[in-house]
Amino acid sequence: MRNADIRRLDREIQATTKKLEAVRRGEVWPLNGSERRAMARALAAGGYKVARGRSAGREEQRMDATGNSAEMRLSAELTALHGERQRLIAEAAHDKAKRKSSGWF
Repeated sequence: MRNADIRRLDREIQATTKKLEAVRRGEVWPLNGSERRAMARALAAGGYKVARGRSAGREEQRMDATGNSAEMRLSAELTALHGERQRLIAEAAHDKAKRKSSGWF
């Protein structure tokens, strides 16, 4: 049971790492719904301003801030997953040591 939990966490860690790398490259697919909406709003407003001949500096800053917040969210999630994996490994090692010490030979 413990090894299955560790393997499940390993898969989640790999998926989160891929999402984090994609966000750092500027891709949109790993963003959650609110981040996608914020990015779309900033993109639409910036496009409107550029079409009117004005600067879209504030919208670019909003898009950067949204990307940075997504990156922070994913890195925090990755840190939490690593911590949970370490906890499960320590718990499994403790259980194994207890089983081995309870033997009669």
